[in-house]
This record gives sequence, structure tokens and C-alpha cells, in this order.
Amino acid sequence: MGKIAFVFSGQGAQFSGMGKSLFEASAAARGVFEMADAIRPGTSKQCFEAELAEISVTKNTQPCLFCVDLAAAEALREAGITPDFAAGFSLGEVAAVTFAGIFSPAEGFALVVQRGLAMQEAAEAVESGMAAVMKLDNAKVEALCAAHPGVYPVNYNCPGQLVVAGKKDALPAFLEEAAAAGGRAVPLNVSGGFHSPFMESAAEKLAEALEPLAPKAAAIPVYANFDACPYTPGREKELLTKQVKNPVRWQQTVENLIAAGVDTFVEVGTGKTLCGLIRRTDRNVRVMNVEDAETLAAAVQTLRG
Repeated sequence: MGKIAFVFSGQGAQFSGMGKSLFEASAAARGVFEMADAIRPGTSKQCFEAELAEISVTKNTQPCLFCVDLAAAEALREAGITPDFAAGFSLGEVAAVTFAGIFSPAEGFALVVQRGLAMQEAAEAVESGMAAVMKLDNAKVEALCAAHPGVYPVNYNCPGQLVVAGKKDALPAFLEEAAAAGGRAVPLNVSGGFHSPFMESAAEKLAEALEPLAPKAAAIPVYANFDACPYTPGREKELLTKQVKNPVRWQQTVENLIAAGVDTFVEVGTGKTLCGLIRRTDRNVRVMNVEDAETLAAAVQTLRG
């Protein structure tokens, strides 16, 4: 068998009750939620009981999803499943570097709390949104963005899917032109234009939050959203800061992991979004997700087999 990568979920797949069965099934997962509650009281309750509208607010979404991401990964490690590599999509990257030991769980969680607040504030300062553009190649979408000031390519998800961020008043004309060019453009239900220049103030605040931290050497290679390459010592703070206001190069990350020998991807955290993007990038690799006790047991059985 080839190598295994844990890939940590990003925003968008949150749901009411997330993480509860992991908490009940795994002592390691339970420890993640207890750590979070000590820093941000009520985080577990928010994950397990809050309505979707509440956990879809960015300042709540990010710490809650971080907990589920890290809890799923720690439950796998507790069961004897350890990856060769890690990567995370957007906020998932903070969970990935935490799992790899660059930051302690408490440091990573406190950081993602600050990240969520900073990104929500930045989103509220500029009326912006995001849309997924499909059925067009990247060069065409980039050219369309260049022709529409205030619209930027931000998430390079997989072949034929590129997410853009734009000012609310600039997106309609862009989406109309993308459709006319043969693409399919779907507005996303998000609160702002993430991974774009609209997040400059969030990046500045994240840099401040990172300043007192002392990153440690990663136990396994973690691939960064910013350049789709493994973290190197001394660049941890720079990469996490740049990530907030620059595109997520997910397709390239997946391709680089496959080139490094990965043939099994385990999405840890809510949903199967990354599983789908990985399948569209290379159908020859094996993908599975772990988000609850049932999927945890299935993944452990498969990976031990």
C-alpha cells in the first residue's frame, strides 16, 4: 500500500450535532472538546446542540469545525492509524499544523478562535461574496476575473472548478459573463470574500495572534494552501498569514501529495467535500471520510485491513 494523507475539512459542511458521536466514542476526541471548552466555554455545546444558523456564523464556525477536524484525526491516531502527510483546506490547515505538532492543541484552538473573529470582521467591512465556477478552465476564469475589477480567483479546487470572490456589486456581471462563456456559476452561501484582498485586515490580525507563538518542528510534512508545498521551519507564521488573503491551491496540493506517494486520502472533519474534489482530481486514489463514530469505525477497519 502507498502512503496515507489526512486532509482536514474547511468551512461549509457544518451541521447541528457535529462531533457528538466522536466525543462519545473516543477518549482522544473527547480531550479535544474538553480543551476547547477550557479556552472558549460552550464550544462543545455549540457543536452538539446549536442550530445551523448559529454555527454558520464565521466566528462560531471556525472554532467548532477545528474541534471536529482535530477530534476525528486524534481518534484515528488513538486507534493506531497515523498518516504520512497532512493538509487542510482553509481553516482546516490550522487543524493540520496542530495535529502535526507545529502548535499545541491549545495554541491551535486559540489561534483559530482569533482567525474566525478576524475574518468575520473583515467580511463585515466589505460587502462581498463567493461563487464556484465550473466547466471552464482556470485560464479562462482568471481572464474573466481580470476583466471584472473587484473579482478574484481564490480556491483552485479541482479540474474544472475554481471559486471566485468578489464585491457584491461586481459579482452579477461576472457570473453572467461566465455563463455566456459556457461555464456554470453557483453563488456560495458564505459571509464574505475569503482568501482574497478583502481579507487584508484579517491577515494583519492573524499575524499579531501568531507573533508570540513558537512553532515546533512538524512530526509529519504538512502541505500549505499558499504554495501547495510542505511547510519548512521558519515559514509557519508567514504561510498561515498569507493563506487568509491568497488563493487556496487545493488541486495542486492533491497532485503534489500523489506525486509524493499518497494513494489514500482520509478526510477528517465534517462532510465529504474534499473527498469529492480529490476524486475529480485523480480517480485512481482511495478516499474516505471520518466525521462520526460510524465513519471512524469503518475507516479503522479498512486501514487496518
